[in-house]
Amino acid sequence: MSYAGIRTMALVRHNAVLMLREPGPLISRLIMPVVLLSVLHPLYAAALSGSAAGTAQAATGMMVMFSMLAVSIVGITILSERMWHTWNRLRATPARATEILLAKSVSAGGVLLVQQAAVIVFAVAVFGLRVSNPALLAAAVLVWCAMLLCCGCLLGTLVHTPGSLSAVQDVAGMLFTAVGGALVPLSVLPQWVREVAPISPGYWGVSMLQAALRGSVGETARAGGVLVGIAVVAGTLACRRLTASQTSRA
Repeated sequence: MSYAGIRTMALVRHNAVLMLREPGPLISRLIMPVVLLSVLHPLYAAALSGSAAGTAQAATGMMVMFSMLAVSIVGITILSERMWHTWNRLRATPARATEILLAKSVSAGGVLLVQQAAVIVFAVAVFGLRVSNPALLAAAVLVWCAMLLCCGCLLGTLVHTPGSLSAVQDVAGMLFTAVGGALVPLSVLPQWVREVAPISPGYWGVSMLQAALRGSVGETARAGGVLVGIAVVAGTLACRRLTASQTSRA
C-alpha cells in the first residue's frame, strides 16, 4: 500500500473512533426515518391515490429528508478537531487535503448508506415497496450519498462553531427538503413551489431515487448528473479551502 493509502486508512480509523464515541446521534438518524415512514405512509398513500405511489413517495421522501439532515455528520468531525485543538496538528501532517476529506467522509458515508438501506429494506418488507432494478437503485443511493458528503465537507470547512453548523444545516436541510418535494409531494404544493423546486438538491434526489425505483435508466442518469455536478463543485471548493488554510499555516 502506498504512503497516501496508509495515511488515509489511519485517518479513517481515527474518525471512526470519534464517531463511535458519540453513538446517540447516529442511532437516532437510523431509527427516526423508519418511525416517520410508518406514521406518514397512510397520508402519502391517500394524497397520491395509490398505495404503490404513496409507498415510493414516502420511502424516497424519508431517505432524502433524513440524509440531508445528516449532512452535519462529516462537518462535525472537522469541528471536533478544532474544539479539541488537534486540527492544526492534522493540517501540519503530510496528509493532503483530499486524503483528510476522504477520511472524514468514509465513516459518515457508511452511516448514510446504512440509513438509506434501512429505509429501503423496511419499506420493501412492511409496505411492499417495488424495486424494479436493485443495481440502479444502489447506484442512485451512492450518487446521492456522495453529493451529501461533498456538501458536508464544504460546510465543515466554512463554519467555525457547532452552533453555526447546526443553524446552517437545519435551515438549509429543511428548506431544501420542503421545496424539493421530499417532505410533501410536489403535486399538492403551490405552483410557485413547483417552479422553484429544481434549485433544491432534494428535488433531484427524490427524482433520481423514484426513477431508480421505477427502473428508468434515463431519468435516473439525468437527475444523477445534476447531483454529480453539485458534488464536484462542493468537493473542489472544500479541497481548495482546506489547501489554502494548510498553505497559510506553512
